[in-house]
Amino acid sequence: MKQPAVRMDVKCLRAVLGVVSGIVLAAALLAFQPAAFAQGKPPELAAIPPNKDTDLKFYAADGTVRNGTEALDHMTSDADLVLWVAGNQFFAMDAVVGAFQKSHPGVTVGLITLPPGLLLSAIQGGGWVYDGKPYRGTPDVYASVNLGHLRQLKATGVMSRCAVYMHNELQIMVAKGNPKKIAGIDDLVRPDVRTSLPNPVNEGIMQFYARKVLERHGLWPQIANGKECVSCQTTERNWFTAVHHRETPERIRDDKSDAGIVWKTEVLEAQRHGAPVEAVELPVADSLRDEVSYAIGALEGRHKANADAYLAFIASPEAQDAYAKFGFVKARPDELALKPIE
Repeated sequence: MKQPAVRMDVKCLRAVLGVVSGIVLAAALLAFQPAAFAQGKPPELAAIPPNKDTDLKFYAADGTVRNGTEALDHMTSDADLVLWVAGNQFFAMDAVVGAFQKSHPGVTVGLITLPPGLLLSAIQGGGWVYDGKPYRGTPDVYASVNLGHLRQLKATGVMSRCAVYMHNELQIMVAKGNPKKIAGIDDLVRPDVRTSLPNPVNEGIMQFYARKVLERHGLWPQIANGKECVSCQTTERNWFTAVHHRETPERIRDDKSDAGIVWKTEVLEAQRHGAPVEAVELPVADSLRDEVSYAIGALEGRHKANADAYLAFIASPEAQDAYAKFGFVKARPDELALKPIE
């Protein structure tokens, strides 16, 4: 008569163990989810703006370059190294990656050049959506125009060291000949001037640099008009871009805008391609040339050896010279040394 009672106890024990195991497993899975999920929100794949094929590249070992969705397919499957870097260096990356592959033959490289805040959102969300299709994955190396982005990655335990690898400065891009006679930051709110400015949501140039200058001049309320958005008209005279270094020269060329804050290197790149634009140089207090720094680091990932090799390469004379050809300012040797993120 006692045997059934024993079997019942065993069943109860198994049930309890099953519940406990489920709780432990759920806790373990939760620990490995992106930060948003751990805070009670499911992670969201970041959306790549439309028609950005040229910001998505895959460099094959034979020297061919693929773009767009084909590049994303390789990036999430068979790339040996994946780089996500601040978009304002897009025009230098063929030379930089080419020099890296020359010193590391056989290594295939995936590259995304988009606003660093957008890249960070994709890291936190676990990937992208482009043309309606999901592409899951994160980079091996991430670079931004602000160390704050890298500190967020350190806080989630996916990055520990970084280096400053180059510098830049702000300028105002205007039409060739400067027909509106724009002389400085205060002219951006003149009633006869239409502006194309980086958005304050995910474009690092505005988030960390240009907005600070505009606020110091007391112009931010007039420009933003209480709006923080992407690809939007904030006033009759101001447009916030999605990818400013491509949109602003196009808008000036098409007579949709008269001026826009950009990096010095972006004016040079637009001119190299024949865009009818020129630069208005700014004083140090407005150009921020003494504080604009690009920071780079490796994420804990599947291609650690290649990521470490790329970080070593980026500090080499070959990489620094490749960037300098496009107007970037070389970093000092002490800046190029990897250091713990503080």
